[in-house]
Amino acid sequence: MDLTDDQLLRYSRHILLPDVGVAGQARIANATVLVVGAGGLGCPVALYLGAAGVGRLLLADGDTVDLTNLQRQIGHATSAIGENKADSLVRAVLAINPEIQVRPVREALANHALHHAVAAVDLVVDASDNFSTRHAVNRACVLLGKPLISGAAIGFSGQLSVFDSRRAESPCYHCLFPEFVSEPEMRCAEAGVFSPLVGVIGSMQAMEALKCLAQVGSPLIGRLLLWDGLLAEARIMKVPRDPSCPVCGQAVSQAG
Repeated sequence: MDLTDDQLLRYSRHILLPDVGVAGQARIANATVLVVGAGGLGCPVALYLGAAGVGRLLLADGDTVDLTNLQRQIGHATSAIGENKADSLVRAVLAINPEIQVRPVREALANHALHHAVAAVDLVVDASDNFSTRHAVNRACVLLGKPLISGAAIGFSGQLSVFDSRRAESPCYHCLFPEFVSEPEMRCAEAGVFSPLVGVIGSMQAMEALKCLAQVGSPLIGRLLLWDGLLAEARIMKVPRDPSCPVCGQAVSQAG
């Protein structure tokens, strides 16, 4: 798809970047992205992807907007309390950029519905808040060969990584965080979360997604970025692929 005159003007600050240019912006405009979760991380992800001109967005969340969400979930207004989060966030994205297609998925994706949604897109951003969803999304992305941008935030700390099973050297989420039935997890309702933290991590998820779509820079594949908001410090750890991983190890061996 060629860019229209209006698109060339709207995205001119992207196009001025030599690494992006018209070709990179066209790749962004032709892409379809699934954002799993329309909460603290999903809001900045969706708003920036929409503003940047991703052609088609699917925003999935089965939860409704609550008063306690508004401290950090910047895609929702006070008037949206009680409304499905996907519907509310779709409206916020379209208010910024009405030229793109944005569709709500009003459920917590799982099983066939998750598989169908992942199969329909070019890239997935996991902005969920629990391990079971993250592992399910990871399995679907590995099986279908879709790049996955994964982020998490709690308290004052966040993390970010990119997984792409199409690359032999890329680990998957399970390589980094093996799935255990009894694994403990803390959510914002229990541990709290500093309001701008989800904006920091969500914005970086959007950046990694756009880099992958525009084919610029080096995505965080095989690396885990750890952000300490209290100290304003970032660390990057290398994450190798686990050849015996029951998720991506099997996928690679089956592909071969």
